Amino acid sequence: MPRLSYLLAPLFIIIAFFTSAQQRVGLVLSGGGASGIAHVGVLKALEERGIPIDFIAGSSSGALVGSLYACGYSPEEIEAFVLSQEFKYMTSGDLDAKHHFLYRQEDANASTFNFSISRDSILRKSIPLSIITPILMDFEMLRSLGITSAAYKEDFDALFVPFRSVASDVLNKKSVVFRSGNLNEAIRASITYPLYINPIKIDGKIYFDGGLYNNFPLDVMYNEFSPDFIIGSNVTNNSSVVDEQDFIGLLNTMMTKPTNYEMPCKNGLVIRPNTKVETFDFNNIKQAIEDGYNSTLLYLDSIELFVKNKVPKEFVNKKRLLFRSSIPTLRISEIKSRNENNSELNFVKKTMIREKKNEVLSELTFEKRFFRLYEAQQIDYIFPTLKLKSDSSYALNLNLKKARNFKFDIGGHVSSRAVNMAYVGITYRSINSVASSIHAESYFGKFYSSAKADISIDIPAIIPATFSTYFVLNRWDYFRSFATFFEEVQPSFLIQNEIYYGIKIKHSVTNSIKSTFDARFFRLEDSYYQSTNFTNTDTADMTIFRGFSASWELKKSTLNRKQFANRGNLFLFKVRLVDGFEKSFAGSTSFYDSIFNINHQWINLNAEFQNYFSLKKLLHVGIHLRGQLNSQSLFSNYTATLLSLPAFSPVVDAETYFLSEYRSHQHFGGGLNLVFTLKKNIDFRIDAYFYQPIILLQKNENGSSQFTKPLKGNTFLGSSSFVFQTPIGPLRATLNYFPKQDKPFQFQVSYGYVLFNERAIR
Repeated sequence: MPRLSYLLAPLFIIIAFFTSAQQRVGLVLSGGGASGIAHVGVLKALEERGIPIDFIAGSSSGALVGSLYACGYSPEEIEAFVLSQEFKYMTSGDLDAKHHFLYRQEDANASTFNFSISRDSILRKSIPLSIITPILMDFEMLRSLGITSAAYKEDFDALFVPFRSVASDVLNKKSVVFRSGNLNEAIRASITYPLYINPIKIDGKIYFDGGLYNNFPLDVMYNEFSPDFIIGSNVTNNSSVVDEQDFIGLLNTMMTKPTNYEMPCKNGLVIRPNTKVETFDFNNIKQAIEDGYNSTLLYLDSIELFVKNKVPKEFVNKKRLLFRSSIPTLRISEIKSRNENNSELNFVKKTMIREKKNEVLSELTFEKRFFRLYEAQQIDYIFPTLKLKSDSSYALNLNLKKARNFKFDIGGHVSSRAVNMAYVGITYRSINSVASSIHAESYFGKFYSSAKADISIDIPAIIPATFSTYFVLNRWDYFRSFATFFEEVQPSFLIQNEIYYGIKIKHSVTNSIKSTFDARFFRLEDSYYQSTNFTNTDTADMTIFRGFSASWELKKSTLNRKQFANRGNLFLFKVRLVDGFEKSFAGSTSFYDSIFNINHQWINLNAEFQNYFSLKKLLHVGIHLRGQLNSQSLFSNYTATLLSLPAFSPVVDAETYFLSEYRSHQHFGGGLNLVFTLKKNIDFRIDAYFYQPIILLQKNENGSSQFTKPLKGNTFLGSSSFVFQTPIGPLRATLNYFPKQDKPFQFQVSYGYVLFNERAIR
């Protein structure tokens, strides 16, 4: 008997399936942003009870959830996807470290925000149209939705569940139904909330969020499929009168048309998930799923009064597996441009694929190269679609939008100490067969000022290379005290000026590793006193050092911020050769009255390692190590030598002090970074370091210098900070600790980044 039931079980399943097919059930999913993720819980409850779903229509987030189900993803798979870290990145506009391409990231500077303008229209085409960058969202939807529609000839009726989505044609002010085409494109149009995500153009028409004109497409379900019974899931209502200061509410009221959320006939039922998750609250969507699931359980008995025939979940899963197994693996064999003017297509192809070798990109390789292409500063936006070819590979079609010609960067550092500075930069960028940029920037401040200009050409290839030439002026002006902004600043005791120019060749090794060759000519001019007791009538000593330097640097970085990181890692190794000529002039505080002319040649090795571990959700622990080996010979006097030496300055604010105790020819040091995330974007950090010179410089009574015994002069340094990462830069309160100073503890409040242009050789 058990054996007989085993043999008949498949027959019962088939009979149940065809019986249920006699009564067709449609599911309509409303928009609602993060609250619309409650539809996942609705699907989960319906499928567990065996309620068949024969058709789906959705708007906005309902279209996203519905399309995933229509492509053969189970409710459990959809739930895992929307709860994943990738989905969090998608909805916030962030990228995982694996998607960043270090080679194409610009050198860190003190900018806190930037904006771009178009050459042909300064105002109309220069206002940003999105809060988040949807590049990861578009890629993931290509991988999950676009490949499915391409495999089934772009026919939404051929999907696992026949599907319709709606979007809004804002030019003609009407709702548009998508029943064929690129599914990822149709869903991207449907979820494009104005000013949150940039709009896309399909067949020459610009589309926005489907919820603007039809947030609950019951009419689409009736007109397209005519099901016997309709189940609706709605998480929204028509906009009510909003407060006059509620920008989002006013914008929503102006743009949207009222939607009928009531079932117009008896052969239907509307589930209303009772969720308090708001439109943009994507950090709480697990609650939305639970709310959708629990609310649906209350309606199941009523649904079963109308839906008599059920489909076992096991049968649905087998059918789902069969559907998805027929989709060819994602393999890219051709790249095309959907742009009317495709002058940049050559750059794109050489970056993405080896055409001459008939290369076929695997999914993993395609992913890596796609994000490499996006990191080019000359590219503003890429939207991908797929076409299935006769050999079961895919042609990738890219709708590429070039970046606006001019980019402006503004920032600086505002502090309670007298080390304030402003930063401004401007870049002109273009892309054709190669990508190029012309950049100029300047820092303004009493403590630090600088000017820089460079021209770069990015040669496209699978392993790309950038050639650049540059010119830099730097000036540091150190004071005799650790003065606050409100205290009188004592006269300068040290001024360092630098001029250098050269060429740089940069190429990628992996996504997170780059290699840089640099050759430059330099002129350094240091003005200083050799006594702490100087007056306004004294004249300073001066050392001029000019020459040539060549260096090679290997850098790996996945740090999530350019300063005050709490995630990722860094490895840097750099070797520098220096050949120069010193000329020192004596001042009134000098021990000598002669002019010194000395040749110097040396090699410098520099290594740095940093890595953060997340021990708990709110605690990040970093290990930070640095070391220098330097064969530099002694300059004409102690102070001149000290000024030329590399410094150990792992604490951010150490760069704004002249701390002789952390300068030596050869040294190593390391410490711990404890970062407590008190709230999103608010960290409390403790950075503590130990410093050990290998050889230490010692001043003689006659002003000359010599080396002490090895491994003398070790000390500590550290800081503790509250850091608020605002959208336009860090705001912090910091207590620094330098134990060998007269005032070892220094407190400051500041905003912005403590970043400078690279020094010439130090």
